[in-house]
Amino acid sequence: MNHGYTYQSTLDTPDAIHWRIEDIIGGEKRLNFSKPFMPESLAQVEPISFLNDEEKKILNQIRGNTYLCIFGLVEEFILPFVLDQARSHLHGDDYRARALLQFASEEAKHIQLFKQFRQDFEAGFGTECPVIGPPEAIADAILAHDELGVALTTLHIEWMVQSHYLGSVKDNQDLDPQFKSLLKHHWVEEVQHAKLDTLMVEAMAKTRSEEEILKSVEEYLEIGGFIDGGLTQQVEFDMASLMAATGRYFSDAEQEEFRRIQRKANRWTYLGSGMTHPKLLETLESLSGKARARVETVSVAFC
Repeated sequence: MNHGYTYQSTLDTPDAIHWRIEDIIGGEKRLNFSKPFMPESLAQVEPISFLNDEEKKILNQIRGNTYLCIFGLVEEFILPFVLDQARSHLHGDDYRARALLQFASEEAKHIQLFKQFRQDFEAGFGTECPVIGPPEAIADAILAHDELGVALTTLHIEWMVQSHYLGSVKDNQDLDPQFKSLLKHHWVEEVQHAKLDTLMVEAMAKTRSEEEILKSVEEYLEIGGFIDGGLTQQVEFDMASLMAATGRYFSDAEQEEFRRIQRKANRWTYLGSGMTHPKLLETLESLSGKARARVETVSVAFC
């Protein structure tokens, strides 16, 4: 691919990109619960016919909590995965080792950021909102797959972050500024991570036959199926959280409407938007035209 990414260039980034947790959360930097957290393109609360405006805002905030907590979950597998890649190249390209170690350090920081956010959210929201887990079990299940399949999953997540922030968060003036700030600071480092993961995918695929690459793509899709199962459970958690927060109990018909709309929203947010990202598809095309075609075919179910 002619993307121009190098390990050295990912290190040559402005100091402004490197932020500290204490500078963006805590103290007077608090969430504003009078505003939505998530863009409607991801939350998709408006189509739910039986919710009033206040209830839709509350669901939007629940979805915001889920969003950052799920990022915290997935970064629990990304961190050890990247550390393993760095460890295996400590005596090779110095720029590669340094870039991967910085990648891992920033992912550890993101995990800490999302834990701090969870504490702030729970303190201000007033209702417990469960999220799928535990993180260790999810990480173990994903890391049990082929390393190229895991790398493709990581690349999917990195480009997904880019799509969400640039496409529906950056210029959205309706969102809570504090939540938006967290998304911005997460995004700005993930820009470099997407480049690094592209390089990792290419390096792993270089010594593999097309048949082996296609098997790895199937592993990536299996991981996607595993995540999809978790998202089904998360919809149930979010619905229970909304009923607890509003003091309402939804009828069977209302619950089915909620599941249908929110299941589709979650599948697009975490699966479809990543699988269809042009940069992910370009990388797949560079590995094998069949790999790209396979993912494009499957992605229809999540869009």
